[in-house]
Amino acid sequence: MIPKDKKKLTFWIIGVSAAIIAIYLGLGHLNTLGNAFMWCVGLLMPLIVGVAIAVIVNVPMRFFEAILFKKAKKTIWQRLRRPLAYVISLLLIVAILAGIFGLVIPQLVEAVTALVTTAIDVINRIRAMSTEEIMELPFGEWFLNINWDEAVSRLTSWLKNEWQTIVTTAFGHISSLVSGVIDFFISFVFSVYLIFNKEKLAAIFKRGVKVWIPQRVGGWILHGTSILNKNFRNFIFGQSLEAVILGVLCTLGMWILQLPYAPAVGAMVGVTAVIPVIGCYIGAAIGAFLIVTVSPIKMLVFLAYLIILQQIEGNIIYPKVMGSKVKLPAMWILAAVTVGGGIAGTVGMLVSVPIASTVYQLIREATDARAERLGVDAVAAPTVAEEDAPQSTSPVEICQEGEKTEEE
Repeated sequence: MIPKDKKKLTFWIIGVSAAIIAIYLGLGHLNTLGNAFMWCVGLLMPLIVGVAIAVIVNVPMRFFEAILFKKAKKTIWQRLRRPLAYVISLLLIVAILAGIFGLVIPQLVEAVTALVTTAIDVINRIRAMSTEEIMELPFGEWFLNINWDEAVSRLTSWLKNEWQTIVTTAFGHISSLVSGVIDFFISFVFSVYLIFNKEKLAAIFKRGVKVWIPQRVGGWILHGTSILNKNFRNFIFGQSLEAVILGVLCTLGMWILQLPYAPAVGAMVGVTAVIPVIGCYIGAAIGAFLIVTVSPIKMLVFLAYLIILQQIEGNIIYPKVMGSKVKLPAMWILAAVTVGGGIAGTVGMLVSVPIASTVYQLIREATDARAERLGVDAVAAPTVAEEDAPQSTSPVEICQEGEKTEEE
C-alpha cells in the first residue's frame, strides 16, 4: 500500500529504490556475499557453538531444576537448584556420548579387521584352486587375470600397517582439536552465561524489541521467537526420547534374534534416529556393515527386523512421543531436512525441522487471520492447540492494537 503523505511517500520511494539496488548488486556479487557470510559465520562460530550447547543442556536441566529441592524453603537450597541441575545435565550428556563412542568405535574396528581378514582368506582359497575350478566360478576369466599374490600382499600390509595409520591419523585429527581449546572454552563459558541468565536476557530482548521496533513487527518477532523456543525444546526432547526408545528396542530385538553387535548397533541406531527421516537409514547401513562381516544371512534378518521396527516406530511410537509438539507435515519435514542438510550438513538437518515448523506455524496463523478478516472458510483445523499456545500476546491482537493506535 502506497502512503498518501508526501513525506512518507518520499521515504517509501527511497526505501524501495535502495532495496532494488541492494538486490541487484547482491545478485551480481553472489560469490563475494557468500564469502563474506562464511567469514562472519567463522568469526561468530564460538558463540554459535555456545548457543547450541546451551539449547541442548537446557532441555534436561529444566527437568532436574523442576524436581530438585522442590519443597525447599531455605534460600541457599533455592540458589543451589540451578547450578546442581546444570552439573547433573552436563555429566549425563558427557556420559551418554562417552558410552556410545566406547561401544561403537571398538566394534567398528573389529568389523573392518574381520572383513579384511575374510577377504584374505577368500583370496587364499581361490589361489589354491586349479584353473579349471576357477573357470567354473562366476567371472572365472576375470579371476584368472588378477595378480592374487599382489592383492594378498597389499591387504596384509594394510591390515598390519595402514589400519594403524588410519587410527593414528584419526587420533591426530582429534588431537588437533586441542588447538581450538580456546574457542571451545569461549563457547562453553558463553553457554554457561546464557543458561544462568536466560530470564534476564529474555527480558532485555523483549524490552529492546518493544523500544526499537514498530509494534506490529515487534509483536510478530516476539511471537515467532516464543514459538521457535518452544519448538526447539520440544523437538530436542521428543527426538531424544524417541532415539532412546528405538535404540533399546533395537538392542532387545537383536538379543532375542541372537544377532551380533547388538549393543553397538542398537546405540548407533538410537543416535542416528535423532536425525529426522533419514537417520534410520544411516543406522541401518552401519549396522548392516557390522553384521555382514559375521554372517550375510544375519544381516538380512537384521534389515528385516529393522524395517518392521521402523514401521512400528513411525506409526505408533513417534506419534505418541512427539504428538503435536512439532506441528509440521511429513512432506515439509523431508523438505526441511534435505535443505538443511545441503546448507549445514548434520547440524542443518537437526535445526531445520524446528525452524521450518516455526515458519510454517507463523504462515498458517497469518493465513487463518487473513481468511477470518475476508470471511473465507478454513480448509483445515488450526495447528496450535489451545493448551499449547504461547503465553505471549497473539500477533493478530498486536496488529489490531497497532491499527487502533494509528487511527487514534
